[in-house]
Amino acid sequence: MCARNPGTGLDLSWISRVQVNQPAVLRRAEQIQTRRTVKKDWQAAWLLRAVTCIDLTALSGDDTASNIHRLCFKAKHPIREDLLRAMNMHDQGITAAAVCVYPARVCDAVTALKAAGCRIPVASVATGFPAGQTLLKTRLEEVRLAVEDGASEIDIVINRTLVLTGHWEVLYDEICQFRKACGDAHMKTILGTGDLGSLTNIYKASLVAMMAGSDFIKTSTGKESVNATFPVALVMVRAIRDFHRKTGIKVGFKPAGGIRSAKDALAWLSLMKEELGNDWLKPEFFRVGASTLLGDIERQIYHHVTGRYAAHHDLPMA
Repeated sequence: MCARNPGTGLDLSWISRVQVNQPAVLRRAEQIQTRRTVKKDWQAAWLLRAVTCIDLTALSGDDTASNIHRLCFKAKHPIREDLLRAMNMHDQGITAAAVCVYPARVCDAVTALKAAGCRIPVASVATGFPAGQTLLKTRLEEVRLAVEDGASEIDIVINRTLVLTGHWEVLYDEICQFRKACGDAHMKTILGTGDLGSLTNIYKASLVAMMAGSDFIKTSTGKESVNATFPVALVMVRAIRDFHRKTGIKVGFKPAGGIRSAKDALAWLSLMKEELGNDWLKPEFFRVGASTLLGDIERQIYHHVTGRYAAHHDLPMA
């Protein structure tokens, strides 16, 4: 993970001046999505880069210890070994960026990854995920317990009510408390953008989260009706860029929810390269929250190597 964001004071004057040009955002977002993608070896290389930025996620009500063990095995071996050997990439240490689970499953993930002999970090959602509507002391305790159980990354979720009502000082204070409760664990702040009402609110919430010390800002829980979209992402990465220019602090970005295809992954990488630069093409500053994306990427890699698409039994762990 990257160096921590130490945070800054809350700059209400900056927040009050924010206005987002929605038509311009929509035009730029459409341009990114319709651009021609890379092909052949270049595409395969970009897809392998995307693999290293995936937070492989299990956030279902029926998660069990065995599900988490399988998830951790897949995180360590995201692409079949013979496919990597055919591309001469078998010795490059390609793994998922992290495993993301509920707090109750952190111990299972830590145990499984330790048994597998790898150092992939465990990320835990917290703070009343996905709604963020539990009592503050309960949300703080959830963060502390996840860290105690071995989570090295915490994906907190904000109380969206504070954004909708413009209570920026309260939001800033809550995120600062979550940051303190994380200790040495890196903190990703989920904005729940589908619930925030406007692109202007999304930009303002992004600024407040970064001022409060978030190491990443994240679009969604994956449980909202609208999750990661390119207009929302464009607003958030522009906030990251503006914050970096003003403070010198780099903050990461994580889209989550609805990202399912290799083509989607290439478009997100293109967005990061064009808007933020090459530093944001690394897992230190870019993550993708996904549960099914890896399967499609592996199918595309299989096709690149063999010239044919995989049957269901060819990729049993996908």
